[in-house]
Amino acid sequence: MKTERIVVDPSAPDPRAIARCADVLLRGGLVAFATETVYGLGALADDDRAARSIFVAKGRPPHNPLISHVADVVAARRLAPVWTKSAELLASKFWPGPLTLVVQKAPSIASVVCAGLDAMSLRVPAHPTAQALLKAVGRPIAAPSANRSNALSPTNAEHVLQQLDGRIHIVLDAGPCAVGLESTVIDLCSSPPVMLRPGRITIDELRAVLGAVDARSATVAHGAARSSPGLDAKHYAPRARLELLSLQELRAIVRGTTAKVGVVSVGDCGVEADEHCVVRALASEPEAYGAALYEALHSLDDAGCEVILCERVPPGAPWDAARDRLARASAK
Repeated sequence: MKTERIVVDPSAPDPRAIARCADVLLRGGLVAFATETVYGLGALADDDRAARSIFVAKGRPPHNPLISHVADVVAARRLAPVWTKSAELLASKFWPGPLTLVVQKAPSIASVVCAGLDAMSLRVPAHPTAQALLKAVGRPIAAPSANRSNALSPTNAEHVLQQLDGRIHIVLDAGPCAVGLESTVIDLCSSPPVMLRPGRITIDELRAVLGAVDARSATVAHGAARSSPGLDAKHYAPRARLELLSLQELRAIVRGTTAKVGVVSVGDCGVEADEHCVVRALASEPEAYGAALYEALHSLDDAGCEVILCERVPPGAPWDAARDRLARASAK
């Protein structure tokens, strides 16, 4: 298979390009497209054969479910067998945007999309390209991150092609993703609701809308079906070994190593870059840090770093998403 790359204006994608991608999807094909979080690998969520092709292209195990995307709250209400007050409150507040709701599974959604469970993950993305594609298709699109299973998520089209070139039909290139980390996931089938994966929308923001929201740790045993993606202990990992350290520990290792290392810091780390050390000093503000994190890790992999030394992020809910991704990326 030859993967086609179609470049569009992210704010006003060419209708002809959208129609071309919609046609491929409606024929059961695979299209990678930008959302505000990361690039997703899309196929029809209500077509079992099309949805299964996502798992083949990514090398994704069947116990790891997919998020189904729809164009608006009206489409979500129509799809969900039960639409609760909690779902309505969160959708009204945060959709379109980087929030995924786990609700009762719709009969029309392919079982493989939900790992054979009775719950489905549902989101309305905000990116204009994703919106245009969903409206053109008129059916739910299952779209996990457009990468190989458990690898770094892609935040631009080049990242997608590095991992999936020749395995999918089209990459709809709308430039870099603004949020840069995967969506927050909240399970509304539980009482009280449970935040399964942190993202740009924090636990504090969810509680401000719903009241009680459980924030217990959500790592699932290997091979067990789960209601949300992103719960494997080892996930979001670069090719290089990633270690989480204090700034003091990081500086000591850099001084004592002869291996090629990458450094990711929160603000200036005081480490000098040279031929053996590549430094990526990210923002000290959590949203900007999250938006740049995957791009930094991709660049350090591309630079041939053997080890990536990453400064631990600060405490607090705004840093939960970055902390979660880095903990899973560094898991042994």
